[in-house]
Amino acid sequence: MSEKKAFPLRLSPELYEEIRRWADADLRSVNGQIEYLLRQAVARRRGGNAGPAGGPGTGPKPDEPPAD
Repeated sequence: MSEKKAFPLRLSPELYEEIRRWADADLRSVNGQIEYLLRQAVARRRGGNAGPAGGPGTGPKPDEPPAD
C-alpha cells in the first residue's frame, strides 16, 4: 500500500458536520469521505468537465458542443 500524505485541513464546523453526516450515510469515515469527494472531483476535471477553478484540461469534451 502506498503512503499517504498527511496535512491539516481547516473546515467550518457547519461544513464538517455536513460531511460527517454524508460520510455516516455512506458508511465512511470523514477522512475517507473527503478523499472520495476529492477523487471524484479530480476524475471529473480529468474527464474534461469544467469546474469552478477552470484551468488546463477543462472545458467540453471533443464530442460535446460548448456550453452557452
